[in-house]
Order: sequence, then C-alpha cells, then structure tokens
Amino acid sequence: MPGRFAAETFTEPVLEAQRRYYGRAAEPEPRPEPDRLGPDEIEFISRIDGFAMATVTPGGWPYVQHRGGPAGFLQVLDDGRLAFADFKGNRQLISTGNLSAEGRVALLLIDHARRERLKILGRASVLDARDHPELADRLAPTRALRSKVERLVLIEVVAVDWNCPAWITPRHTAAETAELVEPLRRRISELEARSGREPPGS
Repeated sequence: MPGRFAAETFTEPVLEAQRRYYGRAAEPEPRPEPDRLGPDEIEFISRIDGFAMATVTPGGWPYVQHRGGPAGFLQVLDDGRLAFADFKGNRQLISTGNLSAEGRVALLLIDHARRERLKILGRASVLDARDHPELADRLAPTRALRSKVERLVLIEVVAVDWNCPAWITPRHTAAETAELVEPLRRRISELEARSGREPPGS
C-alpha cells in the first residue's frame, strides 16, 4: 500500500480495529507527498468503462454513484490529475452539490475480467461545460456524446492503492465475450464446411 493512502485511511479507530482482530496494527508513516500515477495505473485507467464515485454530504453521509462511458472516458491529464466529462442524468445533482461543499472524493475502479481493482482518493472540482467549451471538447469521449456533456470533473489525486483480487467475480463485457467466442465461431464454421452443412444464419 502506498504511504499516502495508508496515512489517509489508517486512522486511530482503524488501527484499534486492526489490533482487536489481528493482535497488531500496521502503523502508518508520517504523511508523505501525494501519490503519483505510474504506468500501471495509467494503463489500467485507460481501459476502464465505469467506476464508483463516493462524495460526502454536508451532513457527513457518504454518497456513492456510478459513472460510466466508453473505455478511457476517465482521462489522465498528468501523473497527479484525472478528469472526466459528466453527462446529463437524472437532474438530482447530488454528487455535484456535494463536491461544491466538500471536494473530497473516492473512486473505486474494477476490471472484472482481469480481477484487478484500484482505489483513488482525491480532491475534485466541478466546472460548467458551457464555460469551458474547449476542455469539454477534449474530455468528451466521442463526438456524438459532446452534446450530452453538462459538467467537467477535475480530480487532484491524493492517494492510490491496488486492492487484492479476492472476491472479484470474473465478468466480461459484450465486446470481451465476443472476442473470446470468435475463435469458436470460426472453428464451428470450418467443421460445418467440412461436413457439407450450411452455417447458421446462411
């Protein structure tokens, strides 16, 4: 676990829970500088098509919402900043309102097919896409989605941590499944051609 993530999350109540259940606690080092995104994190983020985002209400309640889009819609601006285009939704704007009062944000990114999980803590700000058209053009995942962009979310990365793969159920997207099945389809077609049968759908 990177030092900054442990420094931010291993609070005294957490350490006490560790002592109770495991007999000892993983005492964190003094808070270092913010973690940086390395090649592994950047590559992982580039292929993610959705993540859970947690914000905090002014009353202290955690609020978790899903954000999704084409793979790579969460963009790495540099080794300390992320950004994504926020689309028109249910008009509740709970996450947006929370971030205007308290910029702390937590992201949970999971690649089910590879059983990989990345956690990110950061401080986020929200921009009106109408006031920043050039940035909105850059962050829109596709030209077709540009008209649906209402806000732009910028995240200053504070800490990152890779989670273990335990209990991540392998799942595949439709595109991943099609890629896995394609060799089988070709083989079936070859065998049917040899037997003189017409392939399905012909």
